[in-house]
Amino acid sequence: MANEIELKLALGATAPEALRHHPRLAGLVPRTTRLGNTYFDTPAGDLEAARAALRLRHVDGRLLQTLKTRGHGSGGLSSRGEWEWEVMGPSLDLAGLAALPPIQALGEGVLGQLVPRFTTDFVRETWWLEDDTATIEVALDLGEIRSDGSEAPIRELELELKAGDPAALVALAEALAEDVPLRPSDTSKAARGGALLAGRWTLAEADSAPAWLHRAVVALDALADTGDEAWRHQARQAFQRLAELGDDAVSDDARRLAEALATPTWLTPAFGQRALALARRLPAEVSLD
Repeated sequence: MANEIELKLALGATAPEALRHHPRLAGLVPRTTRLGNTYFDTPAGDLEAARAALRLRHVDGRLLQTLKTRGHGSGGLSSRGEWEWEVMGPSLDLAGLAALPPIQALGEGVLGQLVPRFTTDFVRETWWLEDDTATIEVALDLGEIRSDGSEAPIRELELELKAGDPAALVALAEALAEDVPLRPSDTSKAARGGALLAGRWTLAEADSAPAWLHRAVVALDALADTGDEAWRHQARQAFQRLAELGDDAVSDDARRLAEALATPTWLTPAFGQRALALARRLPAEVSLD
C-alpha cells in the first residue's frame, strides 16, 4: 500500500491558461495524457459508504486497477491509502481485491456485486518540480464526470508529494494563487461521481473551526458541480461561523471570504490566497470523501 499525500485545488475558468504561464511552470514542457476511468461499486453503494473508491483506468495502452481509502485532512490537503496494479482486463481483478484489508472489512459477497457506476474522462498535463525541500507532481486535469446522461466538469489541479515535506504543497499552492484563480477542494472525483449518480450532495455537521472550513470547501465543490446558488449561501454561512470561532487572523480571513461570496465573481486570486492561508492555520484530520 502507498500513502498518497496531495493538495487538491479547484480552478476558475481562466486558471488553466494562467497556470501554464505561471513563473513556476513557464518554460517547462508538460507530459500530456488522456485518462479514461470507470468507477465500480455495489448497487447499494457499499464502497461509497465506507469512503472507498475502486476504478479501472486506461492510460497509455495499459489498464490499471486502483483502490483508494477514506482520506484525512482539510483545506484541500489529504492523505489516503492507495493500492494500484496493472491488470489484463477487461474486467476487475477480483482475486487481487479479495486480498486487500479494506475489501475484507466489507464482508463476504461484496466482490460479486461490483458493477460500473460512473466514468471520468479527462486530459492530464503533468509537470515535475523538485528542490531541496520536496519533489512534487503538478497535475492539471480537464474533462468530465459522466453518469446516466448527467455530467459535471473536471477543472482541477492536484499537487502530489512524491518526496519531502508536505508543507511544500501549501507553499507551492500559495505561490500559484498569486496569479491563478484557484481554491482548495476537499471532494475527490469518486465522491463527486457518487453525488452526480445520486443526484444530491450532503454537508457534514461542523463542531470545530477546521470542520467549518471543510464544510465551506465542500459547499463550494457542490456549487461548482450543480450550479445551485444555495451552495454559495451555505459556504458563506460556514465562513461566517468560522469567523466567530477563530483567532484574529483566522477570523479576518474567514470574514473576507464570506464577504467575497456575496457576489457571483468571488473566485479570484485573492480568494484563493485567503482560503489557503486558512488551511495552513487550521490543519486537521477531518474525514474526507
